[in-house]
Amino acid sequence: MKFQTLSIFSAAMLTGSLLARASDFNALVLEQIRTMPEGGGYATTREAHAALNSSVQPGAGSVSIQPAKASPSYCSGATYLVFLKTLQASEKKGLMPPLRSVWASLTPKSSPDGVGIWGRWNANGPGASRLFHELALGRNFTSYAAARPGDFMKIFWTDAVGKNERGHLVVFLGEEEKDGVPHVRFWSSNKPHGYGEKSVPKSKIARAIFSRLETPANIQNIPSIPKKDAYLASLLTHESSFAEALQQSGVAAP
Repeated sequence: MKFQTLSIFSAAMLTGSLLARASDFNALVLEQIRTMPEGGGYATTREAHAALNSSVQPGAGSVSIQPAKASPSYCSGATYLVFLKTLQASEKKGLMPPLRSVWASLTPKSSPDGVGIWGRWNANGPGASRLFHELALGRNFTSYAAARPGDFMKIFWTDAVGKNERGHLVVFLGEEEKDGVPHVRFWSSNKPHGYGEKSVPKSKIARAIFSRLETPANIQNIPSIPKKDAYLASLLTHESSFAEALQQSGVAAP
């Protein structure tokens, strides 16, 4: 597996004023993407889940993150690794207190949807944005005009939310035009190749929720939230709506 070199479009986002602002956690998110592998295949099999679990190992008050072990990969796992690596980078840069007491709670496990931190991130519906809202990690919103490279983004390919949804969890890289057609560019684990960038016509995205990491230190408040999020857990077997997903994410309906 080789390591990825970002396109001119997204690499440019890592330069200049964006990186100059130490508290700009979008910049740190983009930095972590640069260190992620490329390719490796896409799958949601037990093998892929086991590979993700093996890629994050807790140590003495810390954690070892080896994304190359998480192969094949899938979208929620890929973005979760970037999220963890961003927390780790923030800790190392002194942008938040050490996370010694919570790293064990952050490691991915074979948890049902809605259970624990990984179970929230991996859930159907607004998993990541619900977590951001519960722990006040940053703002959630729906406006493309407000979006910036480095925002996490839950894509809904249809209006369905929950049991019958078709979704994709990515890191937003920006908008562009291809042959006069508006496109959305993002990074994730994408079918069929795995880790990497992709650009899709904006018209193919039915709905989207953006989540911007702004106060990562609040991840230490994990003990303050229930072990199980009943709403996210219910989406395995029940349908929700986009309006309810926004409400659960602390976003006013557009």
